[in-house]
Amino acid sequence: MFLANVEEVRPGRIRSRRDRTVAAGGSVLALAGAAAVVWGDLAGSPVPHWYLVADVVGGASACAALWFCRRWPVAAGLAVVALSVPAAAASVAAGIATLIAALYRRPPAAIAVGAAGVAATLVRFAWRPPGLAPYPVWALVGVLIGGALTGWGMLARTRRELMLSLAERARRAEADQRLRAEQARRAERVGIAREMHDVLAHRLSLLALHAGALEFNAQAKPGEVAEAAGVIRSSAHLALQDLRAVISVLREAPASEDYAVPSGDRAGPADLASLVEESRRAGTRVELLDHGVRLSDLPDATGRAAFRIVQEGLTNARKHAPGRPVTVVLSGTAGAGLTIEIRNPLSGGAVTPDRPGPPRPPGADIELTGAGAGLAGLTERASLAGGRLEHGHTADDEFRLTAWLPWPT
Repeated sequence: MFLANVEEVRPGRIRSRRDRTVAAGGSVLALAGAAAVVWGDLAGSPVPHWYLVADVVGGASACAALWFCRRWPVAAGLAVVALSVPAAAASVAAGIATLIAALYRRPPAAIAVGAAGVAATLVRFAWRPPGLAPYPVWALVGVLIGGALTGWGMLARTRRELMLSLAERARRAEADQRLRAEQARRAERVGIAREMHDVLAHRLSLLALHAGALEFNAQAKPGEVAEAAGVIRSSAHLALQDLRAVISVLREAPASEDYAVPSGDRAGPADLASLVEESRRAGTRVELLDHGVRLSDLPDATGRAAFRIVQEGLTNARKHAPGRPVTVVLSGTAGAGLTIEIRNPLSGGAVTPDRPGPPRPPGADIELTGAGAGLAGLTERASLAGGRLEHGHTADDEFRLTAWLPWPT
């Protein structure tokens, strides 16, 4: 496609300094050849008067027509070749016109102009024998020169197209490399945002709840205040540990790796139990049914993804359905896959003026992230782990989050 565009460009439209220099040199060479022929007519043996007139007029006209060959190589080239039949002074200009046609036009057109130039040379040699050698010798010289000029021009044109094609390929390769680098940076930013959301949203939501409880219950006993302050301190310490772990992984792991690393080396039963216990201390009634599933028995990527899904599900339930019970169910076996289901009644499903429902805990109205950002991140995380995730409202007026993750044998 690119070569086709190059072939369609008019040679007189886009020209480099080298092209202008070559064109000027060709015109000077044509003028020199025409002047040499006219000088030979005047200084040599007497020639017919019309020879001299044809050489002067034809040579001047051919040199002037060379400038039009830059824009119309075929038409102007054929005109210059036609002038070379009666005027020997136009022979050099005809050769240059043949070369220009081969440089700027496709091979069929270039060969046609070259063949016309050879035919004109043969006719001129028969009409005005140059002497010093028989006609067949001059005919052979004319054929060789015409073929050499056409072949040279076609070879130079092919080389130019090849260089332009290589330059275009290099430009496209550089553009593709920039695009891939930008995509890698974008993927890295998405991974960082997802991991920061998963790690910090859970801890900070707990901090907000306990701090709100302290603010709301101003008449609390000193022991209760100390206990709440201890929970806040512990949650803040764990949040700093998680943040430090995430930053260390981001500094060492490439963008294509999974950023999800919970507290400790990997997710295990103790981590899941601690996660559920933290939610219970924050006032959420959590029922965990693991059916004997141990996250430590799962592959690393699957275990980390399962831990983050449960963590984000509990965080969403605490933010959007405070005070409602949450059920976490883990089931599955090696080879069949791991299924995670998190259910909780909707916050406003059963609320009426006569039965307003449970009070909203202090601090539960603090939004830590954009709506839907966590679920979108979990969907992507499950997809990267080779599984799938679904969520939505059920007919029982509950919100259910279900995920399936591969569990190879």
